[in-house]
Amino acid sequence: MTDKAAAGAADTVGTTDRAGAENAPDATDSAGAMRMNPTGATGRTGTANVTGATDVTDTNGTAGATGAADTNGAADGAQSPDRAGGAGAPPSPGRRLISVDVARAIAVFAMFAAHIGPPAKPEGAGHLLVAFDGRAPAVFTLIAGLSLTLSRGGARPRPGPPPAGAWRSTLIRCAVLAALGLALTELRSGIAVILTFFALYFLAAEPLARLGTRALTAVAAVSVVAGPVLSYVLGPFFGYRVVGRGRYPGFEAVTSWSGFTDALDTLLLSGAYPWLTYFPYVVVGMALGRLVDLRRPGAARRLLGWGALATLAGHGLSALALGPGGGREVLLRAIAQSHAYAVNTPDPVQAVLNRQAGAIPSTSWAWLLVDGPYSQTPFETVANIGASLLLLGLAVAVCRSTVLAALLRPLAVVGTMGLSVYAVHVVARAELHPHHGWPALGAFCGVSLVACAVWAFVFRSTPLRRGPLEWALHALMPRATGPAAGRSRRP
Repeated sequence: MTDKAAAGAADTVGTTDRAGAENAPDATDSAGAMRMNPTGATGRTGTANVTGATDVTDTNGTAGATGAADTNGAADGAQSPDRAGGAGAPPSPGRRLISVDVARAIAVFAMFAAHIGPPAKPEGAGHLLVAFDGRAPAVFTLIAGLSLTLSRGGARPRPGPPPAGAWRSTLIRCAVLAALGLALTELRSGIAVILTFFALYFLAAEPLARLGTRALTAVAAVSVVAGPVLSYVLGPFFGYRVVGRGRYPGFEAVTSWSGFTDALDTLLLSGAYPWLTYFPYVVVGMALGRLVDLRRPGAARRLLGWGALATLAGHGLSALALGPGGGREVLLRAIAQSHAYAVNTPDPVQAVLNRQAGAIPSTSWAWLLVDGPYSQTPFETVANIGASLLLLGLAVAVCRSTVLAALLRPLAVVGTMGLSVYAVHVVARAELHPHHGWPALGAFCGVSLVACAVWAFVFRSTPLRRGPLEWALHALMPRATGPAAGRSRRP
């Protein structure tokens, strides 16, 4: 995966998760719902993962295990001997899904590869980097939506109105994420920090969480196409017909009115991860959580099947449209007319995309047919959704084995502390200026594995085990009071 900063464009990144599980007698709702104990006493509003990693309440009202970072080492509800599919026992709804944490951790390492790894070339081990090129932001964002749904009951959503304080908790979480994102951007690390974009995603996801399964699925399907198309149509009206995309906001967003309006433009339309083209991943993840119970037998097969189909559809239909369909010839004519700088390059289409962090310009409808990394088209979106489902399906399948789940526990710990890992990696890149290559990539991954494992062990009996930034975000959540405190939290 190439470094976007080297081309004068934004580096693409994509982790914003936070480990929000506390093995206390309170249940946590990652969408901002109130925590409570079995007696209905009030507790601190839930925070869970910044990407929505869930802590689901078990049937007696006590908090579920924290997965990889838990002191008792409790595993995913779909991944222990007495899980769904094992000895005919029903799935345990109170266990953290280690498979989701594992998938998120793999996306963390894919992010490292984008920022300090070698170029993604189809040779040797580089084939792996090519396979993940542009996938990390999509995987994180989709998992965020999935986890938001899991925190509200998953395939069996909880009835009734949202708990008191849900909106307040969401607003606080979004404000903290936005502030942290702006601060990390000011380090000038060359990384397009995604946290500020995630603040907008979570804010927009809150009302969608109240939709029924069919309505949510319909919105997801429509958004995959409508988002990129709207981005293309609106581009010329905001001055982005030829160039200008791939940006990300800094502190100027809160220091002046012009900076604020420019930040809105960036977050919604012209940024590295704009709401129009990346929020569909959140909605798809939310719908996925309603459609598939990851603890049930057959979940892995469904995810793998759907993932393979979506990946083939995205890349295959794009190849047909650009090749036999004549789309590439149309693009070359548009490049000759509007992008003269790219005409004599080895790959004119890629040269144009590199100029604005992969996002397509609005000079020809044929740009919507490409499927390159970060291009933010319907075909790339479908293919990235497919790759995300393949990764999730593989993680669910592997983690059903008790032995393999235990072996992957250190990897899952990284997934539960994603916000802290993400922030540290941005600071490290800004301060250390590591050389791109396999040694740097291996060092970042190795240090992350060891540091997260040590942190989880040292603070295993304290709230700090969620991770330093994860704990801080949890501590900022307000306490909820009122009748909703006594409502059942069973999934």
